Amino acid sequence: PLSGRAGAGMDPCGALQTRIELAADAEVEIVILLGDAASPAGAQSLIEKYRAADLDAVLREVAGQWGEMIETVQVRTPDRALDIMLNDWLVYQTLACRVWARSAYYQSSGAYGFRDQLQDVMALAVARPDIAREHLLRSASRQFVEGDVQHWWLPPAGQGVRTTMTDDRVWLPYVAAYYVGATGDAALLDEQVNFIEGESLKDGQHEAFFQPTIAREKASLYEHCARAIDVSLSLGARGLPLIGTGDWNDGMNRVGEEGRGESTWLAWFLIATIDAFVPYARGRTDNERAARWLAFAATLRSTLEGAGWDGEWYRRGYYDDGTPLGSSESIECKIDTIAQSWSVIAGAANHSHSARAMAAVDEHLILDDDKLALLFTPPFDRTPLEPGYIKGYPPGLRENGGQYTHGALWSVFAFALLGEGDRAGSLLALLNPISHSDTSEAVQRYKVEPYVACADVYSVAPHVGRGGWTWYTGSGGWLYRAGLEAILGFKQQGNTLVIEPCIPRVWPGFEIVFRHCGARDLITCYQIAVENPRHVSRGVAFAELDGVRMADGEARIPLVEDGAVHRVRVVLA
Repeated sequence: PLSGRAGAGMDPCGALQTRIELAADAEVEIVILLGDAASPAGAQSLIEKYRAADLDAVLREVAGQWGEMIETVQVRTPDRALDIMLNDWLVYQTLACRVWARSAYYQSSGAYGFRDQLQDVMALAVARPDIAREHLLRSASRQFVEGDVQHWWLPPAGQGVRTTMTDDRVWLPYVAAYYVGATGDAALLDEQVNFIEGESLKDGQHEAFFQPTIAREKASLYEHCARAIDVSLSLGARGLPLIGTGDWNDGMNRVGEEGRGESTWLAWFLIATIDAFVPYARGRTDNERAARWLAFAATLRSTLEGAGWDGEWYRRGYYDDGTPLGSSESIECKIDTIAQSWSVIAGAANHSHSARAMAAVDEHLILDDDKLALLFTPPFDRTPLEPGYIKGYPPGLRENGGQYTHGALWSVFAFALLGEGDRAGSLLALLNPISHSDTSEAVQRYKVEPYVACADVYSVAPHVGRGGWTWYTGSGGWLYRAGLEAILGFKQQGNTLVIEPCIPRVWPGFEIVFRHCGARDLITCYQIAVENPRHVSRGVAFAELDGVRMADGEARIPLVEDGAVHRVRVVLA
């Protein structure tokens, strides 16, 4: 029997019991309703509504809503496991768990993370651009007038934490540029959004939890994005951006807690963001800002080949005392994957360096036999330096030298950008959760769901290959984009669809069905067949639209809204 007690710090469980009597050979359908409401009266109203409803019709309606979304893009490739994840599970995981519920077995706060859901909605820009748009505006409303943002906040009142983390705010212009580029919805940048106000952090204070007030000042989303870049241009002694109390890796919160630590990854991320956002500054004749940002990015590119380069790969950064992080000189965390993958994504000045850096990732961090792609190696354990709370995790778990799928997926993009379709494809297959449960032995080792992305996989005995945190992870959205964009090359650019794959050479081709919804909500279907007769990884020979050959060397398909079915043929060379 249950205890009848509930309260803070306890583990409450509710139980309902009823009696059902069945005659011999009889059947009965049992429907269990689970829901929530703001008050007992609201709950009673919901119960009465659904007791009187045709529940089969309700279920069909819900299934239809999900089907309409996930059927926007459907693929058929030689990799059946990839098809299953791209066609069904990853978009569902991203929207249902990450954006709407913001809760799962391992995290149930219901909070929005500033960088977290911004990254998630990038995966929805084609199937549900309305949700991506809504969240960009929601995120901008959590920016302080000074330009920094809440690291996370709780709806509806907006209590949250102000920190000295340095990457959060930069995701706003990065994702805004991606969204506008994909949808062509440049009007989003004109939307007016209020800032918030609150007490600034004092010297030596790294974070503060409070409820900010809505500022009287409001500005366009463009200005919010520009201000986020403007306040992110502080450099350390070596000419790299200050890491503060963490960049993308929250657990490295003590690398720069004294205000002098520097981040190589953040340098790459700022370069990529500036390159993506500058066209919108120029489009508004905000030329002074555009010139200043581009000069900053150019200087960073040069600096990264000096202070950032370690000889065979890029360093992760520097501690407050100037000790390199992610260097061959390091006792632990000698090489970190995201400093290498983003050198390719951002476009390093020295292309041979970025290629060598990804070769080092392949050599040191991708363990094909164990089906693991490590975040860095070796894990933190006995180093006298204090990188942060990441060192509190056992070696090989979560961000501490395990597979952190979110970061590992960026290497798929990097290998694809380098034209290494075989490596990009094999790494994506390795990161696919289905590949970790394809035998009974694998199931016993992995131990978690095979149909949703897993945040982390353990890398140290006796738990090598065991899955950790599932469902509530940003790796779901990035896994979707890695498969659809990096490998299959599907990229919507406003009213144009670009197909530029980078696939394993053994693939004879693949197919995509794209149900394009135009401004009048009319569905136009594009049936796309990609052929690979020469068994190459990338390079378009020619494309045909409805039997008419287009310009050689590219596949740029104009998107129309006529409700018809159009056939696209793309031949690789």
